[in-house]
Amino acid sequence: MHKQVEEYRSSRDQKGGKIFGKPVFVLDVVGRKSGESRPVVLMHVPRGDELLMIGSRGGHDETPNWHKNHQAAGEAYVEFGSDRWAVTSRELEQGAGRDEAWKALTAAYPDFGVYQTLTGRLLPISALTPKGG
Repeated sequence: MHKQVEEYRSSRDQKGGKIFGKPVFVLDVVGRKSGESRPVVLMHVPRGDELLMIGSRGGHDETPNWHKNHQAAGEAYVEFGSDRWAVTSRELEQGAGRDEAWKALTAAYPDFGVYQTLTGRLLPISALTPKGG
């Protein structure tokens, strides 16, 4: 992951800006134990002014560390192309809002549906909103 983040940043997303032909962004969040920046590349799934993100970890049973870090921090930075902005997030609880987000995520990247079948945990979905927005 670190190599892809470096490639993304150094090339202004010309390299490392897509996974499987789909656009990605960098979520830069502070580690809950280290206090250091922990960037991760995630699928770019916009919904209005928000970005959706899912802690899929490829369907593994444990929630990814970047998601745990983000929950603890409550805020982060998003990089998309040459733009960078602060975001806050809210985890989407079960119900219509989460169902709508799930449809958008799986339409953009169908493998999320496969990942859900591989694990017994409900994959966490969050909406990132520009800070102050």
